[in-house]
Amino acid sequence: MDMRPEPFEPPAPVPRTVPPSRLEIIRTVMRNPLELWGEPSYTLPWIHTKFFKERTLIVNDPGLIRHVLVDNAANYEMSEIRQLILRPILRDGLLTAEGDVWKRSRKAMAPVFTPRHAKGFAGQMLRQSELYAEKYAGCGPEGKVFDISVDMTELAFAILADTLFSGEIASQSEKFSDDVDQLLHRMGRVDPMDLLRAPSWVPRLTRIGGTKVLAKFRDIVFRTMEMRKDRMATDRANTPNDFLTLLLDLDGPDGLTLDEIEDNILTFIGAGHETTARALAWTLYCVANAPHVQAAMEEEIDRVLASRAEPVEWLELMPNVRASFEEALRLYPPAPSINRAAIMDDSWTSPSGEVVRIDAGVTVLIMPWTLHRHALYWEKPRAFMPERFLPENRGKINRFQFLPFGAGPRICIGATFALQEAVIALAVLMHRYRFEMTPETDPWPVQKLTTQPLNGLALRVRARSSSSSA
Repeated sequence: MDMRPEPFEPPAPVPRTVPPSRLEIIRTVMRNPLELWGEPSYTLPWIHTKFFKERTLIVNDPGLIRHVLVDNAANYEMSEIRQLILRPILRDGLLTAEGDVWKRSRKAMAPVFTPRHAKGFAGQMLRQSELYAEKYAGCGPEGKVFDISVDMTELAFAILADTLFSGEIASQSEKFSDDVDQLLHRMGRVDPMDLLRAPSWVPRLTRIGGTKVLAKFRDIVFRTMEMRKDRMATDRANTPNDFLTLLLDLDGPDGLTLDEIEDNILTFIGAGHETTARALAWTLYCVANAPHVQAAMEEEIDRVLASRAEPVEWLELMPNVRASFEEALRLYPPAPSINRAAIMDDSWTSPSGEVVRIDAGVTVLIMPWTLHRHALYWEKPRAFMPERFLPENRGKINRFQFLPFGAGPRICIGATFALQEAVIALAVLMHRYRFEMTPETDPWPVQKLTTQPLNGLALRVRARSSSSSA
């Protein structure tokens, strides 16, 4: 007999049963696009529809996803609306660059993001996690309540600042992370002009306050690069071998321009800390609601840390920790949509013989948000069940039904880095503390630049007993 409790179902919008009006679409996209999707998006393999006269194909079938993102990826470019939102911020960073610029940048940066380099940053990830854990040192067994959403953003930024800049940032403000937060949340929003496909020169009223922040932010990044270039020229032997140094070494005719390096630093700061931070917070929230999962993670963490294993080995040695993080990525994918547009007419034939035609100009929406909760591909799709991702079960998951890092040529270049960072951070925090629900804990997922908890995520942090965390 299975004695496990019923799995926890974390909060999420209920699929619509009635299509929204045009005005409702605008209001919902402005407020929270996650509330837009109807029952067919969670039950059908693909849907042909229209948004504002724009033909759209919503794709959930793993085979069709593979066709668009991998097998015929050359026929699909970034969708216009996505570029209208992100390109003013990131310019020619990896997330927004296209064509030859993207190919050259990806090729130049691939060696920087090899698993070998990612593993080389495990020590810094551990150090910053341990330093941040001191924030909770006074909690005691009775505990204190913290907004874990804010805390994980601070922790992820501390790790990023150490691994990217070695902490050497040309900012007069100690709260550089606040500048990042302002930038992402003022500039990364959908504006009604985006929905109407207005040219980029048409002002976006929702982002007017963000242009000054963006200028300030780019100035900080530029001055940080100049400081590091001077140090590399005068004292290379003692220059940190972090991501900034590795990127500046790519400056040249066969690598990147300095403008492209700047664009990619902004991209790594945005994509490299915001996404991981959101996933960490959702993980701690889900685990707080699943005591049997929490117990298995704590036992595993305590055992591995007692063995004195190096942090670079934790990702492989802590399958329960990794599985819980990946299940949180499934339920709350930091990047909830992948947008493409067909360049030329295309078609795909399903194993059962159905033909899906994709005309030139059609927008293709691949949404991890609906895909990860899809009734055709997941048992109890709305439930938190980390056992799905344990080594003995991973083979049941199609490569193209779980897309937290995307897929194909544009797969997230920092995936290994993010997974390692998450396991190390969770292990350090959960070794010393237990994260629990409070009466005020009532998060609601909203899609801004990432999948975020509306009004934060309050959890009580208690010190674990010395015997359990020894």
